[in-house]
Amino acid sequence: MRHLMTPLDLSVEELDELMDIAEDIKADPSKYAHACDGKVLATLFYEPSTRTRLSFEAAMLHLGGKTLGFADAGSSSAAKGESVADTIRVVSCFADIAAMRHFKEGAPMVAAQFSGIPVINAGDGGHQHPTQTLTDLITIRSTKGRLSSMRIGMCGDLKFGRTVHSLIRALLRYENISFVFISPEELKLPDYMIEELNTHGNVSYREVTRLEEALPELDVLYMTRVQRERFFNEEDYVRLKDYYILDSGKMMLAGKDMIVLHPLPRVNEIAVEVDRDPRAKYFEQVQNGMYIRMALILKLLDITV
Repeated sequence: MRHLMTPLDLSVEELDELMDIAEDIKADPSKYAHACDGKVLATLFYEPSTRTRLSFEAAMLHLGGKTLGFADAGSSSAAKGESVADTIRVVSCFADIAAMRHFKEGAPMVAAQFSGIPVINAGDGGHQHPTQTLTDLITIRSTKGRLSSMRIGMCGDLKFGRTVHSLIRALLRYENISFVFISPEELKLPDYMIEELNTHGNVSYREVTRLEEALPELDVLYMTRVQRERFFNEEDYVRLKDYYILDSGKMMLAGKDMIVLHPLPRVNEIAVEVDRDPRAKYFEQVQNGMYIRMALILKLLDITV
């Protein structure tokens, strides 16, 4: 039995295999329509989510399976003080696989230690979000045709952004990757991530504060939301929330082949006018998220089609 806690739980070969399966599902969904007949996915979401939870549920339903779970810790026995360990023991009696989102870093790892079924980390605090990373990777590969030899700009909340941390770790395993980190001083990439970058000889990076400075050189721009829920005081959030806004004027500075990704939800950081730009791929990203989660469910349940 395998779990998915971080993108590094999968080898590069396994990542490629998953993306190949996801592309096959996208091309011929009817081929997979009954792959999970009789199987049940539990979605255990202790923190609010729209895309991730619905994407997991849609993935299982399109595979012919069923779903159960909760979308709010307040509607679960966690409100009565039940531990994550006990919750997953109970859920293991009802489901074949579980996706867990939790506000505490490491909670899905604890669940995996006590679970009788595969557990997928669907986001734990500011730590990891591996299935978003899978979504990001397949979107880059499908639009750019490769994952190596890429210059990637990451903009916004790089301190608390679990999607950023997960994607960096995954991309470090590919050849000729360079990063441009675009953030205010208060939201810079944390020191432990910088240390990881410095241990890899095959990657280069630089840190800037101006988005306009970075745009002309990028293959991919990964925008992120300044996350209100990660701040300890409202004043800091209000001061930083509109620090970067990508609009059509700024897009004119970017190369014609640059693509824009965003893990969503967005607030103000990408103007609605950018949605019409063919380089905007964030809604395509959402669709890809369902296909890659379908492929992951099949892999963890050891189902071959």
